[in-house]
Amino acid sequence: VQLQASGGGLVQAGGSLRLSCAASGLTLRSATLAWFRQAPGKEYEFVARIFRSGGATAYADSVKGRFTISRDTAKNTFYLQMNSLKPDDTAVYFCAAGSRIILSSSYKISNYEYQGQGTQVTVSS
Repeated sequence: VQLQASGGGLVQAGGSLRLSCAASGLTLRSATLAWFRQAPGKEYEFVARIFRSGGATAYADSVKGRFTISRDTAKNTFYLQMNSLKPDDTAVYFCAAGSRIILSSSYKISNYEYQGQGTQVTVSS
């Protein structure tokens, strides 16, 4: 299984970016999909996830209303649409997927079997 994250870059505050995570060797419908981020010197932070059963989504309070997670099963790719970006959103963003995630464990990246390599998002003020 491989996850390939892309779409990061440098954007001004208030701007938008869309991150993509292309999956190979894994059917998206069978997995819970998530995005995490890590700012310099900080721990991994949960950003958003879409649950394998029913597609229920959840977001960190810090991104709620600004970010949207979605998946395209035909392309076997999932996304993180990020709007109204703030300097505090600056981090390396990681996509993750897991086939055995339960609701309570979906907020820790270490519980996901597969992780992408990360893509840098920098928001300037």
